[in-house]
Amino acid sequence: MSEASPIPHDAWCAWHPQELARRVSGVGRPWCVVGGWALDLWHGAETRPHEDIEFTVLREDFALFRQVLADFRFHAVGDGQVRPLRADEAPPSDIAQVWCEDVAAGCWRADMMLEDGTPETWIYKRDPSIRRLRTEMVQVTNDGIFYLAPEAVLLFKAKYRREKDEADFARAVPMLGKDRRRWLKACIAKAHPDHVWLAAL
Repeated sequence: MSEASPIPHDAWCAWHPQELARRVSGVGRPWCVVGGWALDLWHGAETRPHEDIEFTVLREDFALFRQVLADFRFHAVGDGQVRPLRADEAPPSDIAQVWCEDVAAGCWRADMMLEDGTPETWIYKRDPSIRRLRTEMVQVTNDGIFYLAPEAVLLFKAKYRREKDEADFARAVPMLGKDRRRWLKACIAKAHPDHVWLAAL
């Protein structure tokens, strides 16, 4: 596939989680939807529009997922830059985000996050001391879509507190069980000691 300049950064026509699952489920390695879509999979309904879809894979498995998405062009994303990866190029170690370009359609379909955990262990990328069994942190819908547990999604969202993050938090907190709330509160207290969400937890 020949290299070309990246399409506009806002040229998103993201897959629905069902389409993502259809395309990657045959890999047989850990993956899951993250971000706002993960919360909506947990809710069981789409609570707000989503301009993109984010999913995570183990960094060591990038080539496997690239293979099943062979019709797409992949771009390393970091520091505000979007750079095409050569066909034989792995993302540099400081890159944890790869956009998947549908060349034929001229749009972005998915945002692939690279994580440094293991098939058994989920590791919070901003603080590797925060880790849990993957079986505790990844859930699955009745139709086979893997998604990150809500408490972990909210931990990521705590850093930015964008309008959509605040709305996601407000919707999720009343539905979180005691153990999820306790874990989230402890992790936010460690990562963001003065965070306003702590009072709500």
